[in-house]
Amino acid sequence: MIGYVCKYTPVEVLRAMGADPVLLEPSVTDFNLADTLLHPNICSYAKSVLEEFAGKNYEGVVLTSCCDSIRRLYDTLRARYRQKFIWLLDVPRHDSEAAAQLNAGQIRRMAEAYAAFSGKTFSEDALREILLCHAGDFRPGAEISSTRNLRVALMGNRCGSGLRNLLADCGAQVVADLTCAGEERSFHLPGEGEDLLAGYAGQLLRQVPCLRMADDTAREERIGLITAQADGVIYHTVKFCDIYSYEYAVLRDRLKIPVLKVETDTTRQCEGQIRTRVEAFLESLAAAKGLRPIRPAAGKRGEKHMTVVGIDSGSTSTNAVVMNEKKEILASGSIRTGAKTSASAEKILADVLRQAGLPRENVDLIVSTGYGRVSIPFADRSVTEISCHGKGARYFDPQVRTILDIGGQDSKAIRLSEAGEVEDFVMNDKCAAGTGRFLEAMARTLELEISELGPTALKSTEAVEISSMCTVFAESEVISLIARNQEKADIANGVHRAIAGKAYSLLSRVGPEPEFMMTGGVARNPGVVRAVEEKLGAKLFLCEDPEIVGAVGAALYGLESLEA
Repeated sequence: MIGYVCKYTPVEVLRAMGADPVLLEPSVTDFNLADTLLHPNICSYAKSVLEEFAGKNYEGVVLTSCCDSIRRLYDTLRARYRQKFIWLLDVPRHDSEAAAQLNAGQIRRMAEAYAAFSGKTFSEDALREILLCHAGDFRPGAEISSTRNLRVALMGNRCGSGLRNLLADCGAQVVADLTCAGEERSFHLPGEGEDLLAGYAGQLLRQVPCLRMADDTAREERIGLITAQADGVIYHTVKFCDIYSYEYAVLRDRLKIPVLKVETDTTRQCEGQIRTRVEAFLESLAAAKGLRPIRPAAGKRGEKHMTVVGIDSGSTSTNAVVMNEKKEILASGSIRTGAKTSASAEKILADVLRQAGLPRENVDLIVSTGYGRVSIPFADRSVTEISCHGKGARYFDPQVRTILDIGGQDSKAIRLSEAGEVEDFVMNDKCAAGTGRFLEAMARTLELEISELGPTALKSTEAVEISSMCTVFAESEVISLIARNQEKADIANGVHRAIAGKAYSLLSRVGPEPEFMMTGGVARNPGVVRAVEEKLGAKLFLCEDPEIVGAVGAALYGLESLEA
């Protein structure tokens, strides 16, 4: 088994030599080895390849000279695994005849090196047989099967099969894949008397070019076709990879279809946030196309009296509401999310049903949302918290266009259309800076209860700056301010102003429009609310219980599905 990372890798030559080339799509839990052997700012994909290679029995790996991170990875692997086949192909940046000959020479040297390593020989006849299996006119993308399917294009850096599987599970069709190893490979055999290897090497270079290639004309043409075929684009980037972020910035303004940027560090821990972003994006595309994001429950539609429960399973709190067919909230509640999501959901469900005086069998539908929505086995449907906060916010104030949601572990900015559909959204990444967890740490350092932090900040008389939003660094700043006898109220206000700055940055990225609403548990903090309003220059609408907005949205989605 030989790993490879790039579509310019001559995998057909490796197969012709009896090797088993495997595209590396690593998903790791940590970078313990990589952080020891590689620089901290090497891209996460290169780090994860190192971790994957170290953890599995690969015969070797073939890399390409696509970027500095991969070159450094090659140096590290070659030095550490001398007994394995570690090869770096210096792929030309052009697709001319001269480049094809140069590439053929590179491939021939790789084949000779692998033959010396493995004892297997290269045969042009074997390569010819393999190319015959892939012969045909190149047909990028997939045929469009139905106008009722969501059609999505993948672009950007390497994305694993997990993202593709998620799209398939959600019923979305990938019509194009312009990521690093995307698009189907197809070849035609060279004519009589032509050099087989040189012809093959040239065709490798004439694939839809990646961003390292000098001439991106074919890429531009392909992107133009995507605009006509797809409902939206998911643009995947990897942490510490700058190249593709530049293209995303251009395409977001240029393309006439929605574009979602998903940045990952290739670890399994980021799967929850990827799922939330992608599902919310698909829900917004479905709404724009007139498709329902969830289906009616069998046997329930058309009943006169209906009762639904919406459960919002968050990182810090689990919230629930009971709602009837008149969209009246019969009961609501919130509890601390414990060590087990499903147990917290069971408990809050029992609590709100007890409040409403309803037996469980009288509930027509249970809809879950939030990070833990997929871990609630008794829920009939699930909807992302992005869509649910949008719908829940309009329930409390039909004029709301922009929502700031700050919860225990994440922050979201959501912009709604005039009709109330999600038009754009951004989320913080895995860092919990500026969230409820951050506030809890600051309150603990100031020896205050979390409920005291906001009221204390309102008593501030002097402006204090907190320069870092990293919880560890901010805590150090707070300790330094305490040592200088700075008043607690001023420090608390400085913390809240720093949060407001981060919140304003999130809001700015979605193009905020009035009216504004703040949701989530942090909306109970008057110090944060005041600081955000000052930064925004506008009032925030606050409902009586800002923590249940997502659960209300889930319940409303449930009612809509029953009424369909």
